Amino acid sequence: MKHSVLMRRAAAAMIGGVLFLAAPATALAQTITVNKTPWCGCCMKWVEHLRENGFEVEIKETENLTPVRQALGVPLELTSCHTGEVEGYAIEGHVPADEIHRLLKERPDATGISVPGMPAGSPGMEMGDRKDQYDVVIFSDESDAIYATYVGSDKVNLAAAD
Repeated sequence: MKHSVLMRRAAAAMIGGVLFLAAPATALAQTITVNKTPWCGCCMKWVEHLRENGFEVEIKETENLTPVRQALGVPLELTSCHTGEVEGYAIEGHVPADEIHRLLKERPDATGISVPGMPAGSPGMEMGDRKDQYDVVIFSDESDAIYATYVGSDKVNLAAAD
């Protein structure tokens, strides 16, 4: 009798494990809310980049992003054309998905990350062979710093460049 109960529990645990592993990856995806203006095409290209890199995306269209940025604590000098929010962090502009994943893994004491402006070659701003160098900036109320540097979609190892 005791053996039978243990076998049923083991079987139930195995079935549960198989069902968990068989769950679609999107069920485990993190959701990022993207606030954008209705007329911005590059914002939708960035949304596609996020989805291709495992994020679920909720889009909120608004004519004026200033109140959204103020509520999320994005400094004026770090703004771009759209503002995202994921797990309490602000994501401003054409931030590569890899840096958002890194932010969520490391969980630094920060308000968010930003790619200021609209650099050519950043996710959603692809322009053929034109690829600007740009920084991903991590920021808080007290300070900001370079979190990563890219040329187009390629991350630059600045330590190797010295």
